[in-house]
Amino acid sequence: MVSTLRSRFCEAKYGPDDSTTTIIISALKPSSAYSLSSSPSKTFVAVIRSISHTKLYDRGWNGKKRLHLLAASITMGSQTRHHPSSTPAIEVQKLARKMFAEEVSFRSKDKDISIAKALLCVAAEDEAFMAFNRDMDTRSILNERRESTFAIESHSEWDKLEDIPLAGKNISGWMTELDTIAKEVEAELVSRDIGCHLPQVLEAVNMVLFESRCFKRYPVLVDSKHSYLHSVISSGNCSAIMFSIMYIEVCMRLGITMVGARVGEDFLIWPQTGDFEELFKVYSGRSLFAIVNGRCVEDPRSRAFDLNSMSLSGLEIASKRDIIGIALANLIRLHWKRASRMNHGLMLTSPLRPVNNVSDASVKKDGSSKAPLLRPQELRLAIMASERLLILQPHNWALRRDHGMLLYHCRRYGEAVQELSICMAFAPVEEAEILEPFVEKLHLLRLESSWKSLDHSHKLAIP
Repeated sequence: MVSTLRSRFCEAKYGPDDSTTTIIISALKPSSAYSLSSSPSKTFVAVIRSISHTKLYDRGWNGKKRLHLLAASITMGSQTRHHPSSTPAIEVQKLARKMFAEEVSFRSKDKDISIAKALLCVAAEDEAFMAFNRDMDTRSILNERRESTFAIESHSEWDKLEDIPLAGKNISGWMTELDTIAKEVEAELVSRDIGCHLPQVLEAVNMVLFESRCFKRYPVLVDSKHSYLHSVISSGNCSAIMFSIMYIEVCMRLGITMVGARVGEDFLIWPQTGDFEELFKVYSGRSLFAIVNGRCVEDPRSRAFDLNSMSLSGLEIASKRDIIGIALANLIRLHWKRASRMNHGLMLTSPLRPVNNVSDASVKKDGSSKAPLLRPQELRLAIMASERLLILQPHNWALRRDHGMLLYHCRRYGEAVQELSICMAFAPVEEAEILEPFVEKLHLLRLESSWKSLDHSHKLAIP
């Protein structure tokens, strides 16, 4: 019986984990469905050792490796448990991060980087992370209610970046959406019998984005969906930087190279040209510069209002890596703001004040310190964005300091010590002097947390 069962299942790869899992395996015929038989004589209970990944591998028709999840029940009947790390969402997160790192790798020339692909990888990883959390919540509810089993979703092979799933499509599908928008602009030019002069092309881009597709540009970060490219494409609601990226991508498909630079809090773009005076000539009541950038260049309170052909030529043009970095920095700022919503005015670097200079607001009546209450999912999303930003700028000490502070707020003290120690090696002397006592405090917090975990394990130990 045992040998028959073993011959009907693929060989699984198991690691060094010592945990044991009871798996109820059905003695099924080759043509039968993957479900537990109601007959006790047709079921066999086997105890196997497994690691967190219970995966089966086989080869497809083209010889490529495909990953399937082992559907198995761990309970005596209705309840199903499945280790989190074997879910498709985890695989998507790992692959999306890997593909992002490859896209922005310093081995690639800046001109060969696709801003859209890189940001779609960011969206795919974050969407998979949130889907994983939702899945865990659902499993917990079903486990509490002792309800029926839920299906374990399998996925096909993901050998290329374009195959990564994202909100009902794959990355290739979202790239096709950008191609479609560019074709709509071309159709608009043909329908109006307009030539390919630059002002008319940019006006046609505005016509398609603002009128046909009802795009809305929000100057203030409000909703995280406005900062993810796939959501921007589908809904039309976007932050200022994401609208600029949309404009760059659409114009690139029309053969127009757009460049940009930071001006204060704004990121301004314009067509690459050797004649900057042409950008400020008025067409149909507005300059080319205003057609592309909107109201921010027409607002007297904005620094962009005072720009002219001379000052524009002196701006430092942002590279594609810089633009991706600006989008990631906005994500960090947005997710931190949402994570610390219950703590008005809490800055990421607030704890860097001297250790003995604790304000009254941070101390409870009983004298104990009061840790800020933060939203864990938003905090984790901020950390993920910070990790990607460090891939782009690994030697930026300020970014590494902020990353270390995010880890501190997440109570990952060991990792925070490591990041802040690296930061101190690159930071200016005055910044290193501020960080040094805080890092010493983190060492103590790490030791304290390890002692608490040991004490907790001793209390749970059975004599």
